[in-house]
Amino acid sequence: MYSKIAIGNVKKSFKDYAIYFLTLTLAVSIFYSFNSIESQKAILEMNNSTMGFVDTLSKIIGGISVFVSFILGSLIVYANNFLIKKRKKELGIYMTLGMGKGKISKILILETLIVGVISLASGLILGLIMSQGLSLFTSKLFEVNMSEYKFIFSTSAIIKTIIYFGIIFLIVMAFNVIVISRYKIIDLLTAGKKNENIRFKNPIIYLITFILCLISIGTAYKLILDAKLNIEDIRFSMSIGLGVVGTFLFFYSLAGFGLYIFKNSKNIYFRGLNIFITKQINSKVNTNFISMSIICLMLFLTMGMLSTGIGFKNALEKGLEKTTPFDASARVFANEDDKIKSIKDALNNLGFKFNDKDKYLYYNTYDSGFEIKNLNKGLDKENQKNLDKIEDIGADFIKISEYNDIRKLEGKKSISLGKNEVLIMSNNNMASKIINNFLENNKEIKIDKKNYKVKNEKAIEDSLHTTALADNMFTIVVNDDLTNKLQVRESYLNVNFGENSKNSEEKLSKLFDDFKNGKIDYKNSAFIYGETKVQVYAESKGMTTIMLFIGIYLGIIFLISSMAVLALQQLSEASDSIERYKSLRRIGANDKMINKSIFIQTLIYFSLPIVLAFIHSIVGIKVSNEFIAMYGKPDIGLSSLVTALIFVFIYVGYFYATYTGYKNIVKNS
Repeated sequence: MYSKIAIGNVKKSFKDYAIYFLTLTLAVSIFYSFNSIESQKAILEMNNSTMGFVDTLSKIIGGISVFVSFILGSLIVYANNFLIKKRKKELGIYMTLGMGKGKISKILILETLIVGVISLASGLILGLIMSQGLSLFTSKLFEVNMSEYKFIFSTSAIIKTIIYFGIIFLIVMAFNVIVISRYKIIDLLTAGKKNENIRFKNPIIYLITFILCLISIGTAYKLILDAKLNIEDIRFSMSIGLGVVGTFLFFYSLAGFGLYIFKNSKNIYFRGLNIFITKQINSKVNTNFISMSIICLMLFLTMGMLSTGIGFKNALEKGLEKTTPFDASARVFANEDDKIKSIKDALNNLGFKFNDKDKYLYYNTYDSGFEIKNLNKGLDKENQKNLDKIEDIGADFIKISEYNDIRKLEGKKSISLGKNEVLIMSNNNMASKIINNFLENNKEIKIDKKNYKVKNEKAIEDSLHTTALADNMFTIVVNDDLTNKLQVRESYLNVNFGENSKNSEEKLSKLFDDFKNGKIDYKNSAFIYGETKVQVYAESKGMTTIMLFIGIYLGIIFLISSMAVLALQQLSEASDSIERYKSLRRIGANDKMINKSIFIQTLIYFSLPIVLAFIHSIVGIKVSNEFIAMYGKPDIGLSSLVTALIFVFIYVGYFYATYTGYKNIVKNS
């Protein structure tokens, strides 16, 4: 009997459950898709490094999924609360007919079970389809081939999804039992007749608050544009604080300030049902300004993560083309106390032998005692400000003979230096700009009280060894005799593999890994830190891909949560405003006018947090692009397009479901 009632209620209230179904289905599909990543190893041709990063990614996604489950659990409880609230009168009738609270709770438990099973099944089916696309995306990000196409079916991800959402549904059931036990029959039967009183403070208060909001947000933008992404700069923290405060003030003041503006626009205010629409929107914004502020900030994070994630990854990996000129590089940090101070002696001590066809060279960098802050003449304001940030960076000296050996190994021509000439190098974006600005106005530098002519007109942006990041901050190429009395800072090795490159790669990568993992005792030798080009690319792709996946995962969850909350708030308002719509009909408003007012309300309510989030994201993306430019040319065109498509797909889905649900609630009243 109870199961029949529950099934009948679910069928009858299917339209009311639309948002609930949509949210659950999307949540389950996203949750399953990202937790099935580990299973993708079976169809992707990966080396050990890439395989290790996929394992790491899988573990991180697993940890984040716990956090995500709390977000989704809260969202589902919130959505369920809306459904219970909407059905108060129906539940009151059950009690009037003699049904006890325990039996009503049983019906609700069965309904939750039915809805949960259906949404879980549909979500898993959609998740299975989405995971196939995710595997293609993964293979493209890691630049690995698929060994053969197989339909990915992750048993562990399915079990995990069922367990997590099963726990959420049990919490929902318990919540329903508690809520029903606290209801009184009179409250249930009169729920539909209760209406919210619309109260507004003095318009002057809202006006002052709105001005404060503009000042807060404007100041936040100015501070973040100046501080960039330097988290140690106090302006960075202040910009975040002011941005959050400004967002809350915006939605707090919007209700009263917006009403004041519209009231003074007589032609708009008195047209059609605009008076009703304006007061409805203001009523809801006034009530929900906190949740709308949080939604706005979540959408801002989503836009930022999705738009800049792929751009950052592409820029960083494109920058590797410049920072990996050799197949492998290694270094030894030379300390006075060490017995072995050169990488050549360290390798000989280990008995390491290169393959016959491998080409390699050794070179040293020297502690010059010259600092970049000495390049302070004739700098413009921006470069002087940047110089203050890195003023303690010291220059490395490198012999012209060894620099030419490096160029020869790269296949480049040699460079000659006159007696009192030097070359200045840097492949760091900020440092090279300072050097270039200095060289525009100065042709000489003073080293150890002697003037030397700088032969190059702009900073040489060469990488002297293979590395993941552009770490040639400030290097001066000098004649060999200038280093005779200087202390060696670091000793380097560069290698280009010969015909048997695979064997050379394995030998060197094993040597480097053994040092990193502590398998080689270097107490009587020297610690060799090195990486092959393959290792650099694998580690870079691994780290950027992990960051990108986390951004996409959280971004989509934030987006779904935001849209779902907006939708539920609108539908809740529809239930609360039944008497108002009845009054509209009594004074002559037809269905077309009412439907138009519902459409406008829903559109504006959905748009408000998105518009402000979009404005926030323009500033955020600009700052992010300046950070990305340090590693490579930022290109967010593709990622912005993908972000827009994801937004449109989820936004339109929730908007349509909300608009349809709102209309049905009003129509059936």
